[in-house]
Parts: sequence; structure tokens; C-alpha cells
Amino acid sequence: MKTITVLIPAYNEEAVLPQLFARLKDLQKTIKKYRLELLFINDGSSDDTLTMIQKEAKKNSSIAYINLSRNFGKEAGMLAGFDYAKGDAVVIIDADLQDPPELIPQMIELWEQGYDDVYARRRSRQGETWLKKKTSEWYYRILQKSTRIPIQRDTGDFRLLDRRCVEALKLLRESQRNTKALFSWIGFNKKELLYDRDPRAAGDTKWNYSRLVNLAIDGITSFTTAPLRMSSILGMIISCGAFLYILYLLIRPLFGVPTGAGYSSLMAVILFLGGIQLISLGIIGEYVARIFSESKNRPGYFVEEYHEAKREK
Repeated sequence: MKTITVLIPAYNEEAVLPQLFARLKDLQKTIKKYRLELLFINDGSSDDTLTMIQKEAKKNSSIAYINLSRNFGKEAGMLAGFDYAKGDAVVIIDADLQDPPELIPQMIELWEQGYDDVYARRRSRQGETWLKKKTSEWYYRILQKSTRIPIQRDTGDFRLLDRRCVEALKLLRESQRNTKALFSWIGFNKKELLYDRDPRAAGDTKWNYSRLVNLAIDGITSFTTAPLRMSSILGMIISCGAFLYILYLLIRPLFGVPTGAGYSSLMAVILFLGGIQLISLGIIGEYVARIFSESKNRPGYFVEEYHEAKREK
């Protein structure tokens, strides 16, 4: 009997865990052809998340869990899950129940048809503000225009990955990860599954706009060098414009047009060019910072405790 790992990153999710445990039990009853491994990743929670998972593991032999030594972030938590998952396929799902576990059997059916990456695309997103939906749409549009690799829009981490996709992702060990971009980068045979995303079942979201902006910057800088190219092109355009303007200033006295004092316009040009230079330096700095982080070659996470699921005889 093949094994399917359900990988569940969790950070301070004590409010939603009882509902999650109940729905995962119902899921186990509906899937008879495969052995399920419910792999929880406790990402340094400060509440009773770990204690609740440990208690549930005593009652459910299918539960495995990894307790990270501190909060490393969801990206590192998923990498830990890939490293420890034993399944022939891995399903990634958030603990907040915005992504319904009841959709997993449909993912398995598509996997059985030969698809390696069955990703769930959001038809609608309940419980999210208009601003969050729009910024997400703009982000994916910018990311797609900056690369030739097809990007799955309106998708998150909720997907089923065949073992060979998991092995490919395990080879990519960069420290500042953006797994959503890596899903596209590795390729393989993909299939879209539409669904309606539910509002969070309980608890509060851990993603504020500051973290989302950082995630977006990491996604762009780790996936494409287009910002560097854009800053170079912008610099060339401004340089050409400045050269033409200098020629104009040199030529117009020949036609009787005086070159008057232009302190305000001069300051405006200087400030404009200075702003462009600072933006370009900032873009370069983002890439240099990534090089600095990667050069240290630190592990992505440390495990304090690992509990393995018991295999049924």
C-alpha cells in the first residue's frame, strides 16, 4: 500500500487544531487505498500547538510531527517537511482550514491519472480584503512578466506533489526560499484544480502586510534578475535624455535663445537622478544581500524533536 503524506505547517494554531484533527479523521475514513501520514511541522509556536499535536499523536498512530528549535518561517518549515515526508506523494495544506482537506481525494484521483503537481487554484477567496486580493493579483502579474517560466496565478501552497517533485525541491537548498516560485521552476506535469477558498476557521492570521511584502520581494529577487535589467535600461534612457538635453542647451544660444538661470529646474533634475541612483543601488543591494546570505551556507532549520508515525502492520 502506497503512502500519502499530508504536510501541515503550524505556528500558534491552537484555536483551530481541534477542528483540523476532526476533519483529518474524516478524511482518513474516505481514503482506503492509501496509507496516510499526517506530518505536522511545529514552527516554534509559543502557545499549546505542540502539546495538542503530541496528545493527538498518542490517539492517532498516523500522526508524525517535527518540532523545530525556533520559528524559522513557513518556507523553512515546508523544507523540513519535504526532508522528513515518507509518502509517495505529498499534499501541502495550511492548518487554518482555509484550504479544505475534503479536496484531497480529488487531487489523488488526478495524481493517479499521471499528473505530478496537482495545484489548487482559488476561484474565490472568502474572508480576505479587496486590497489583499488586488495586491496578490498585481504581484503575480509582475512576476509573470519578469520571467519566461509559466506562473500559476491565484494559487498558494495547497497542492499534491509526486515524490519526484519532492525530491527536486529537496535539491534546492537556498536560504531565502520562495516555494511558490520553486513549484513553477521545477516544472513536471501540472494540473489545475479550481476551488472556493474558505475564511480562516479560527484564530488570527500570521501574515501581515509587512511579511507579505517581504515574501513578494523574496519571490521576485529569487526567481528573476529582471529588476537589475530594468534599472540598467532606465539608467540608459535617462543618460540618453540628459545627453540630448545638454545638446539642446549648447545649440539654442546659436538661435538667439538665451540660457537663463534655472536653479529650480536644475535641482529637480539633480534630485530626480539621485532618486534613480538610490533605487538602482537598493535593487543591487537586495541581490548582494542574497549572495551574502547564501555564502554563509547555513542550514535552513534545526529539529528539536521528531516523532515518526507508526506504520500499520
